[in-house]
Parts: sequence; C-alpha cells; structure tokens
Amino acid sequence: MKKLCVVTTTSITIKSFLINQLSYLSHHGYVVTVVCDYDADLAKILPKNINYNPISMNRGVEGIGMIKSIWNLYRFFKSKKFDIVQYSTPNAAFYSSVSAWGAKIPIRLYCQWGIRYVGYTGWKRKLFKIVEKLTCKLSTNIQPDSYGNLQFGREEGLYSASKGEVIWNGSANGVDLNTFDVQKKDQWRLHIRELYKIEEKDFVFGFIGRLNKDKGVNELLHSFKNVYQKYPHAKLLIVGPDEGIETINPQIYRWSTQCKGVIYCGYKTDIEKYYAAMDAFVLPSYREGFGSVVIEAGIMGVPAIVTNIPGPTNAMKPNVTGFVVPKASVNPLQTSMEKILLDRDLCRQMGLNAYLFTRDHFEQKTLWKHILANRNELTNREMSIKHVQGQS
Repeated sequence: MKKLCVVTTTSITIKSFLINQLSYLSHHGYVVTVVCDYDADLAKILPKNINYNPISMNRGVEGIGMIKSIWNLYRFFKSKKFDIVQYSTPNAAFYSSVSAWGAKIPIRLYCQWGIRYVGYTGWKRKLFKIVEKLTCKLSTNIQPDSYGNLQFGREEGLYSASKGEVIWNGSANGVDLNTFDVQKKDQWRLHIRELYKIEEKDFVFGFIGRLNKDKGVNELLHSFKNVYQKYPHAKLLIVGPDEGIETINPQIYRWSTQCKGVIYCGYKTDIEKYYAAMDAFVLPSYREGFGSVVIEAGIMGVPAIVTNIPGPTNAMKPNVTGFVVPKASVNPLQTSMEKILLDRDLCRQMGLNAYLFTRDHFEQKTLWKHILANRNELTNREMSIKHVQGQS
C-alpha cells in the first residue's frame, strides 16, 4: 500500500469535492491521510478508510503561526514517511512544500488549483509571486487544473515544461453525472422556480460562487441592471455565501437588494437544482484555477458566459457552448447576456452543446481513473529509482 497525504488549509476543499475521490484512491492501493484545520463535521463524515490528522493552518500571512504550521507539518511528514504529499490551497501549498522538502518526501505534488498573486497589484503581487515560485521550486510535480493555467505558469516562469502537467482534460474533480442528473432537470427547474416565484416566461441568468470583486460580481450586477431595464422579464439568481461583500460597489449592491429581478439565495448544498432553474450561467471572474461551476452548469444543459481568463475558457467552447467576454468590462458582458436572452433557439442549442461537451470531457469517474494512473506512475517511477540506487 502506498501512502498518500492530502493537505488543504481548511476542510471545505475536502468536503466540497475531494472526499469521494480520496475514497476511490483508498480502494485502489493507497493509504490516504487528510490534513487540514480541525473540523468536527469532517471527522464525522470521513470514511473509515481515510485517516484524519488536523493541523492548524490559518489563512493569511502571520509570522509565528506560519512557522508553527510548517514545523508541525514537518514533524508529521517526517514521522509518517509518506510516498506522496499532495497540497492545493495557497497557505497549505506553501507550508507543505517547505515541510515536505525538509522531510525529504520523495513526491511533493502541488495541485495548482488557482494562483493567488494574479488578483493582486504592486508590491503585494511581487511578494506572492515569489511565494508561488518558491512553492513550485520545492515541489517535484505541479498539476494545474486547466491548460490555460499551465500555459500561464510556464510563461510566468513558475516552473519548466517538464515539471507541469494537466491530468486528462483538466478540473480538480470533474462532474458527477449522478448528482447533476440532467434527467431531473425539468422537475428541479419547476421546484426552484416555484420556490422563488419565477414565472416560466422569465429568463433566468445564474451565478454560483462567493460574492466578491474577484468573481466579477460588480460587472455582473451592472450588466444585469442594464439588461433588466430593457427586459423586465429577466431574472438574476445568485447562489453563494456573502464572503467579501464589502468589496462590492455599495451603490450597485444596494440596487440589487431592492430589485425584484435579483434573487439572493445564500449558500446551498443542492446546487444542481439551482442550475436546473437557470437559462444561462454567468461567471465574469478575474481569476480561476478551472471554474468547476462552468462544467456543473454545462452538464445540466445550461450555456455559460465567461471571461477570457485561464480556466473557465478551458471548461467550454467559445460560441458553441457559450460566450467569452473581456474581464472587468460591463458592455461586452451585457451584449452577450442580451444576445442569449433574445435568441431562445441559440440558448437551447448552446445548452445541448454544453451538455455533450461536458459529458465527453469532464465525467468524474473517468477523471479519477486518470488521476489514479498518474499517482501510480509517480510512485512506481520513484520505487524504480530507489531500486536502482539500492543496487548501485
């Protein structure tokens, strides 16, 4: 049995989409250990075949806490002698790369599911780019979850061509066809629309994610305001926690809370039902690792409008499954929203295209097989090296 340790800053990453993937690996030759901040709920729901070792990794940069986290991780890695230490979220990635390098873990796998410094400017961007480059340097393998971010990482000099790779077609976990069951779309669509008093004639734009500036929420609200003034049957369904609401323009946010066309749903766990209620999905984000929401919308037959950034543009086909617009701009986004609203046949065809494209390129269990093959390749290669070194 090969020993795999997966490290994230908080438990959300594990609970949201990694738990089933890790369970799959644990049934195919891996002893899996999860490390993140302590979470009683995670401890309850983790399968018995997955070990849990909480280590505090507070978000943000704080000297004493950072040193303590690195030291605790180092001692843990050193004692357990893992074959692979895999890390993803920014703080966990930096701490783990340093610790695993110090503990001489043979495979230090950085799952680069988003690059923090891209959202910064000035000295802060320079500082966090240095941190990113150091994380990459101390890692033996780097796996961005999109080809766009793989290219970006190489162009930025974060790592060489031989060090970075994307597994299959990208994404961290693919999309589960059982959870996102398109056969139930009509049933779920009716339920959500009745719940929020949305009429069948209404055209529903949707957004799922954190409500902050980096997700493009300012542009989304401004664009929708212009659309709504011309087409009162338009609706905007917003699903997600209000983390970072202070970064939203106060005036446009105030307007949105008073507008009958904007529906704030809050955080939901049954998001597949909310995708079903949408006619088009909008993700005007400034930066993403991949943009899993795009393939979640796609598998429910919902076309997407995304910004021209690495990640989301790899999760769709421009002008086939949706539209691509410049980031941080209102007019092009508004134009695309109006185009898909006014042409229902185009919207339906793009939705069908999105379903077929997502099904064929991002099905979850197929991705898991590729991930398993990759982990086996990495560990088998390492074992072969050790065998040769032992003979010599």
